[in-house]
Amino acid sequence: MNYNNVQSSASSSGLNKHFVLYGGGVGAGVGSGVGSGGFAVTRTDAESSASQFAGQPEKAKKSKAEQFLSDLAIGGISGAVAKTLMAPIERVKILMQTQDSNPKIISGEEKRYTGLGDCFKRVSAEQGMAAFWRGNLVNCLRYAPQQGSALAFNDTIKAFTPKYDPHKEVVMSTMVSLASGGLAGAAANTICYPFDFARTRLASDVGSGKKMFNGIGDCILKTVKTQGITGLYRGWAITCGGAFVYRGGQLGLFSQIMAMNPYKNDKGPVGLVMTFLAATAGRTAVMPFNYPFDTIRRRLMLESEKPPETRLYSGAFDCFFKVMKSEGLAGMYKGMVPELFRGVGGSLVLVAYDRIKTLLGI
Repeated sequence: MNYNNVQSSASSSGLNKHFVLYGGGVGAGVGSGVGSGGFAVTRTDAESSASQFAGQPEKAKKSKAEQFLSDLAIGGISGAVAKTLMAPIERVKILMQTQDSNPKIISGEEKRYTGLGDCFKRVSAEQGMAAFWRGNLVNCLRYAPQQGSALAFNDTIKAFTPKYDPHKEVVMSTMVSLASGGLAGAAANTICYPFDFARTRLASDVGSGKKMFNGIGDCILKTVKTQGITGLYRGWAITCGGAFVYRGGQLGLFSQIMAMNPYKNDKGPVGLVMTFLAATAGRTAVMPFNYPFDTIRRRLMLESEKPPETRLYSGAFDCFFKVMKSEGLAGMYKGMVPELFRGVGGSLVLVAYDRIKTLLGI
């Protein structure tokens, strides 16, 4: 049996047609479509291409708005799941980080936490296991749109920035990635800052006595009532600075590493592991530079309801110099150890976001 392929151009339509003849000779097949004991099948190039996808029609390209919303949803859901899993570690981290500015500890009403083990033990004994998730709802309400919008903004901003070859123009490509990630982080934090504020206030409650706030709504309403809307944004400037550093490093370095990753499109375990390593490398590299920003902003948040004349810190710079003077450089990094473990959650968010987009071809 002979198998012959003959390609001809259809002058009327401009489309290439492929004649695949089975059985009969070429002449008979082309002349009549049916050779001696054979037949011919014709297909256009477009139909040929479609057959590679098992007959499925080609996906319509998403608009920028649709792409942004899908990125927002994927990033938000991934972030909420990761935050819930890491909530106990984050609660301990915030308590350790802010205890030297906590009024109850300063006044001697509550004892200081002597270490991670002591903090875990006392929170469990004084407030119950559920206390490790205190403020988690507002954290998810904050983190889901914040993380989702940061990831979505990052992809959107990158679409409008100059394009550089990540292999041949590493420096310029990295700079663009860092700038995109930083701007995305600052924008996302500005939008979601009141929720971040409420999260810190709820999570920093110590002891087993009456809590200062009964929940998200109570925290926000009391703050607005006593301090106005600006009370919800105390520490915002230093937060934006930290967000620019953190997101610029996390998302920027992650994007650059993934651009150079030969397994970035691998949908199997190799691609998963390489994505996790890229996310962890980006986050770990930037953490020492970002953490002092985080410490300062949270300490400023604790004093939002106080009259200005009774506050420990008049602003971000005053807070920095006072902490350095009284506690040394170590004061800027209190709670850093649990933060390193909690950072796994941040890496998992990027992994989930990247893998979902890769698997769905988004």
